[in-house]
Amino acid sequence: MLHIVNKSPFTTTSLESCLRVSKPGATILLIEDGVYGALDGSRVSDAVRAALADRTVCVLGVDAAARGVEGKVLDGIDVVDYDGFVDLVAANDGVQSWL
Repeated sequence: MLHIVNKSPFTTTSLESCLRVSKPGATILLIEDGVYGALDGSRVSDAVRAALADRTVCVLGVDAAARGVEGKVLDGIDVVDYDGFVDLVAANDGVQSWL
């Protein structure tokens, strides 16, 4: 399952809910303001770091760059481009968008 989070963890609990509900082997893609969830030192960084043990976490590179967080994401988080986004959608049986 691909989980897509587009809301900032500073304004909603979407990422926290996603981390709690997603299963081992899932992929979590942070886009738009969701990329702030990839930053170290946030209130969700420990949970994101823990999720990396059994899930893949990615950020959309253009959104990270647009928000000035490119190169500042937690170790272990993959940065993908638009083609990578499409590949993630195609590689997973389902997609869940967290609003």
